Amino acid sequence: MARATRSTARKPRLRAIPGHATPAAGPTPPPASVPSQDEREATLAYARSVLEAEAQAILGLMGRLGDSFLKALELVRDSVQTVVTGVGKAGLIGQKLSATLASTGIRSVFLHPTEAVHGDLGRVGRGDVILALSNSGATEELVRLLPSFKRMGAPVIAITGDAESPLARGADVVLDIGRIEEACPMGMVPTASTAALHAIGDALAMAVLRARPFGSAEYALLHPGGKIGRSVMRVFELMRSGPSNPVVRDNAKLSEAVVVMTNTPGRPGATNVVDRQGRLVGIFTDGDLRRLVEQGRTNFDMPIREVMGKRPRCVGPEVLVLEATKLMREFRVDQLPVVDAEGKAVGLLDVQDLLAARFF
Repeated sequence: MARATRSTARKPRLRAIPGHATPAAGPTPPPASVPSQDEREATLAYARSVLEAEAQAILGLMGRLGDSFLKALELVRDSVQTVVTGVGKAGLIGQKLSATLASTGIRSVFLHPTEAVHGDLGRVGRGDVILALSNSGATEELVRLLPSFKRMGAPVIAITGDAESPLARGADVVLDIGRIEEACPMGMVPTASTAALHAIGDALAMAVLRARPFGSAEYALLHPGGKIGRSVMRVFELMRSGPSNPVVRDNAKLSEAVVVMTNTPGRPGATNVVDRQGRLVGIFTDGDLRRLVEQGRTNFDMPIREVMGKRPRCVGPEVLVLEATKLMREFRVDQLPVVDAEGKAVGLLDVQDLLAARFF
């Protein structure tokens, strides 16, 4: 029987005919329906009602703050560590609350109740306080931890919507947010209740912050990166100091000033000019040098005091870099001398360093 040979003829390639769509594989999806104007308005109205429900839930907390809130504040303020715990949506709110406390100088850790019964209770020690979040107050994973917390001597602050719940009865302090109607169509999805849990957690964290000696300097230590870190950075953290601070005496020659500007590490575009006590009396910049060349005044033996900028604008080392940057923008200068309380030139703030730190 002869074997059939495979055809070597090339199959024609299908091409789309202009004006005709190429058939797509599989069923064609139905065209998306365009909502009517009435449907659009109804959707927006419902979304607004969700926001209103959550806003009302938060506002309703104001009348519930009292002695229990003050007691909770004292426990958190005086604790070695605040351990925040919760399950589900309340647990996610708890994680944010723990992060907020940590960012404001309160030692805090989030403890997942399920992991706690399998060894993570070792995160809890004497002197710690527990912040337990549960809207129902009946979360089984949370309630079964209460005896362990008691044996460890860790007081429990319950944030709940049911003051008669098992969690509330086993706690030392109860922050009752009250029964809150959820904003979802079924009345079941945590929405308004989680907004209330979030808000009262923030209120507690900020009240604790207000009750402790914690200022911008401490905040800067905990937020060295990003926009927050830059907003609290001080001039002394960014200025050129020590060997990188260009300085010449006021009786030095112009040539000496140029050498200092060239040989100082980082090659700054200026040099501070000081008297014999080290007090700032002027500044000389690359721009000043260019102007001298344009004017034909190239006598490098002339004293720097004759060509320096007198009474330069300057800042102190403790000034915020943001304020110094604003000053440099306002007066269109690329360098600012940094002086101490005695007027001595302790540094130089250079625009190149501000650019590298993303202040410009």
